[in-house]
Amino acid sequence: MPFFTVAGLLATSLACLCIYAASPNQRLWAAAWPRRPALLAGGGLLAAGWLAFAQDMRTLAATFTWLTLLMLAFALLPYIGALFRGRRTP
Repeated sequence: MPFFTVAGLLATSLACLCIYAASPNQRLWAAAWPRRPALLAGGGLLAAGWLAFAQDMRTLAATFTWLTLLMLAFALLPYIGALFRGRRTP
């Protein structure tokens, strides 16, 4: 697999993790990450992920791949949190 495709997958996945971890309703950790730094890091990683995909693919294909990965990651992260943390007591 080409280097920039792997870099795009990694950057986009980490961006989704940063954005999800900043949410007060996340279940991966006991407390949410600091909101502003996590969202800034997530936004920068989202841009880096799309740019990495655009290096190996045409613009439309890079956008489609990037958006599909975003949907997959944001759909799976809550289930991963529920699987590993189970029920959280307040």
